[in-house]
Amino acid sequence: MAVAVEKLITPDILKPGRYLGNERLAVHKPWETTTIRWVLTYPEVYEVGASNLGHIILYNILNAQKSQLCDRAYLPGQDLSAKLRETNTPLFAVESKRSLTEFDILGFSLSYELGATNILEMLDLAGIPLTWQERRDVGTRGHGDTENKENITASPHPPVTASSSYPLIFAGGQTATSNPEPYADFFDFFALGDGEELLPEIGLVLEEGKKALLSREELLLDLAQIPGVYVPQFYQMADDGSVHPLRPDVPKRILRRVATPIPAYSIGLVPYVETVHDRLTIEIRRGCTRGCRFCQPGMLTRPARDVEPDKVVEAIEQGMRATGYNEFSLLSLSCSDYLSLPAVGMEIKNRLRNENISLTLPSQRVDRFDENIANILGGTRQGGLTFAPEAGTQRMRDIVNKGLTNEELLRGVKTAWEQGWEKIKLYFMIGLPGETDADVLGIAETVSWLQRECRGKGRKPLNFNLTISNFTPKPHTPFQWHSVSTSEFKRKQNLLRQEFRRIKGAKANFTDVRISAMEDFIGRGDRTLGKVLRRAWELGAGMDSWYDNLDKAFTAWEDAIAQADLDWKYRQIENGEWNVFQKEEQSGEFLTPDSRLATPHSFDAPLPWDHIDTGIDKKWLKEDLERALAAAIVPDCSFEGCSHCGVCGTDFGHNIVIEPPAVPKFAGEFVPNTTRTQRIRVWFGKQGNMALVSHLDLIRLFDRVVRRAGLPIAFTGGFHPMPRISLATALALGATSSGEIADFELTMPVPVDTFQEKLAKEMPIDIPIYYVAQIDVKAKAASQLLEAAEYLMTVAAANEVTPAQWQNWIDSIKAKDELWYEQTTKSGKSQLINLRDRLFELELVETDKNRAECISVIRYLGSYRQDGWLLRPEQIVFMLEAVANVEFQILHIHRNRLVLGV
Repeated sequence: MAVAVEKLITPDILKPGRYLGNERLAVHKPWETTTIRWVLTYPEVYEVGASNLGHIILYNILNAQKSQLCDRAYLPGQDLSAKLRETNTPLFAVESKRSLTEFDILGFSLSYELGATNILEMLDLAGIPLTWQERRDVGTRGHGDTENKENITASPHPPVTASSSYPLIFAGGQTATSNPEPYADFFDFFALGDGEELLPEIGLVLEEGKKALLSREELLLDLAQIPGVYVPQFYQMADDGSVHPLRPDVPKRILRRVATPIPAYSIGLVPYVETVHDRLTIEIRRGCTRGCRFCQPGMLTRPARDVEPDKVVEAIEQGMRATGYNEFSLLSLSCSDYLSLPAVGMEIKNRLRNENISLTLPSQRVDRFDENIANILGGTRQGGLTFAPEAGTQRMRDIVNKGLTNEELLRGVKTAWEQGWEKIKLYFMIGLPGETDADVLGIAETVSWLQRECRGKGRKPLNFNLTISNFTPKPHTPFQWHSVSTSEFKRKQNLLRQEFRRIKGAKANFTDVRISAMEDFIGRGDRTLGKVLRRAWELGAGMDSWYDNLDKAFTAWEDAIAQADLDWKYRQIENGEWNVFQKEEQSGEFLTPDSRLATPHSFDAPLPWDHIDTGIDKKWLKEDLERALAAAIVPDCSFEGCSHCGVCGTDFGHNIVIEPPAVPKFAGEFVPNTTRTQRIRVWFGKQGNMALVSHLDLIRLFDRVVRRAGLPIAFTGGFHPMPRISLATALALGATSSGEIADFELTMPVPVDTFQEKLAKEMPIDIPIYYVAQIDVKAKAASQLLEAAEYLMTVAAANEVTPAQWQNWIDSIKAKDELWYEQTTKSGKSQLINLRDRLFELELVETDKNRAECISVIRYLGSYRQDGWLLRPEQIVFMLEAVANVEFQILHIHRNRLVLGV
């Protein structure tokens, strides 16, 4: 049964459009027609989660399964969370508005070490016990007993298991695949690796289990047989931290799943609220074989798999038409290693050159940046450019196997500068194994050197935005044995701060060392940390990566660690436990992994994640660490010889590198068509859920609707061309309307009926098109002609009131010549205005005696000029209170019409 959210999702909630579930391309399947119901949740606010590509892909794939549906949930804002708790309302899925407890399976994306506190918050808001033990023990239907099975069979929509009313809770994502052990208490199972094939397999097992009325344990045992599914309750941790099966019928090591990217599934979910990545994103390459020794994603996503260029081009073209976005992004861990990037980018740029479309890329390899890539990124709206040298000296880049020389760094940066970029973002790290103060200061020296080399007459000097993060060792990387020191991080940050004070045009941002320490402490931990995670959440940790929450979160984590008697372990991170680059005192030589076998920190000692089979050979990681000690480079095996890491084979496949097609001839930059041959005026409404979409979001929606409809919209000129769409005025958030007006200017004539048909087809159902008319191109815009607005207001009186009293108050207002109101101007000055001069018509439409409060609907027509001569709904309430001496509350506002002058 759907949760009654109407009283919760109201205009006083920040960005209520987050929770509507009415996005373009959202899938709404009938509940009764499906057997298995999923909720995919991203444990962050909507703006982050709804734009995550993996979230969109898996949502589309699961909804493509005939007998299954997939809904979504996100971490609610603090205001809605408070409302949920105050009203005892469980957290709900955004499309069906059903409580999360009604679904069969609930999946969380665990892509960040400290993200578990947000997951616990969501489980608590949903009324779901936090641990798998609690969910098993609190089962209200027994454990597969006959009586309860009969009861479930009689139900038209039985739950997935016979043993509990709670859904199965699982996690996927990079952190879940890397080291699930700190989170093992909270999840029934983990989905390791790529989910495109794994999740549908899980769904099939759930369907069969539901038909067979399996108990929760029986169902989990069946799931454990699927490669890529890890069920922690069937495993136990030994004293040395290693993890072993509790029973013979589950695998000793759990395989990471690998799937081929399918770009078509990336098209979907066009939010009305502006998101973090408000664009179409298409994956061009999955996996990276560069072999950077600090990089966990590069190790956990091998082998590298290129997407065929034709499929990328097709997906982008279809996606831009289907979504109406004006921007797209090509995604990969290293976009520049996709050899077809220049060809694909140029092909799309040429095809969409008349539509003011721009391309963005994530951080890319500076050594591959050339004029071809600069051409596809440049244009009317030249976006930002980000490179990641990682280290400030050649020695350190060789130690981490970055595969980047000073010459290549300069060539890439200089190419960008010559192609018109005046500001570039650079990523560096400090605290890397083997780093000296000279390497740290080398970051500042490198920036100064690049600035000196990129100078010219008539050009501004090149500016840099620098992000300097703290290296944290990650599981499944050659540096997983290394230990860092937060006290050293602070010292090195201070060194760089002093240096950058002397460098103009370089702004350095530093990662908070406390967060880095927590990431390390949790990310390489074992099952004993489950109690720390839970206690940290209880003490207020959450949204830990957000700057505003940092102090509160860090205090909660420290207190939780102390209460778990794990201070000693955390202090090792603060002080630096040990260093794989430590030298022997007598010889001055680095200690090799073999020479450390007798130490307490043996390289052959078990690790909490050894039972996760990522395909990377642990012996190879140790050998690669030895190569790091010697600053030896390992070539990229996608383009040179095999590095023998252990991945390639039957289970994980092989590198797929596609030969690039020829780069098409550049057809030229977008030239905005500013020709205005036709102006069309549209009268439309704003109803239902769309009343909770803001004015700025509505403007963005019209832009996308026009693009989807293929209407020849004219553009403004200048540096940032915008479509010539003008809304007469804004409408208050939460108010509905049947009288909004918008003007559209076109580059070529379109029959009015055709225009209306195309526009209405792409509009949300809650934005009806009432009337469309052609007006003179030189006529004034609707916003300049506004004279008056007519409203219907639903108003409640604090006391019981008769219809006669309502009418008397209305008559009293109409009889007055003056009703003075104190108004504060934008400059902060107070002024008195006569509201009566601005009121043209006022009448009582109806009263409702059947409500506990006395409710009336009042219609008024008042001035609405853009020079500020306005009469607002709240000012009608002021006038009522002035004549009635009674308090009133506005329950709803509806704008009937806007009146235009000549």
